Amino acid sequence: MLNKLRGILLADPIVVVSTIFFGSISLIVSFFDRTGVVQIRVARAWARTLLAAGGVKVTVEGLEQIDPDGSYVFIANHVSYYDTPVALAHIPVQFRFLAKRGLFQIPFLGTHLSRAGHIPVPREDPRAAVKTMQRAAETIQKKKISLLIFPEGGRTHDGVLQPFKEGGAYIAIRAGVPVVPLVFMGTREVLPYGSGIIRPGRVTLRILEPIETKELTLKDRGRLTDALRALILSNTLSDSTTTRFS
Repeated sequence: MLNKLRGILLADPIVVVSTIFFGSISLIVSFFDRTGVVQIRVARAWARTLLAAGGVKVTVEGLEQIDPDGSYVFIANHVSYYDTPVALAHIPVQFRFLAKRGLFQIPFLGTHLSRAGHIPVPREDPRAAVKTMQRAAETIQKKKISLLIFPEGGRTHDGVLQPFKEGGAYIAIRAGVPVVPLVFMGTREVLPYGSGIIRPGRVTLRILEPIETKELTLKDRGRLTDALRALILSNTLSDSTTTRFS
């Protein structure tokens, strides 16, 4: 009961106010920073504020697996809206999100996403979606950035890992960069699907071993996608990390 009151009276209002505050700063900054680097810094400050407001403590495992100056395609499970601030606050590389186009049509939020360099996916148009994935791969190569993708296509309603779409594997192989599985654990308890109340808690972000794609072809994308899902699933069920892609 106390956690519920804390969420209603403290955490939720801070989330709303900080989102408007940092979103406004990000929008202003976007007119002077075409790279999106400063905007990501603003987003990280927003993310840390949300975590602090919600009383959310984050443990990061496997941070040594990634090079802050490297380029990757991060593939993650998606169980809560709080996955996003956890990722922004604790993954120390320049990355952008691949997100559904509907988010870019929301006033204010859509403008921020576009100007920060995040990439919309028109899921209802397969041909346009392929062109978007090709552009995403080219962006990774040209700008030397990373991309974070939730291959389930949205948050899971019940915490059960859904089938993965092949877009993330396609982009990683085409860009020739390693793909890194990420596992979010505990964020669903902090902010469950359909709930507007943030609960304090401890969450874990587990970064698994990067998988090289330079020797792979686009024909391998299905096999790679299945292996990524198996890796993430095994880590959501236990501490096992024995599943590998080969």
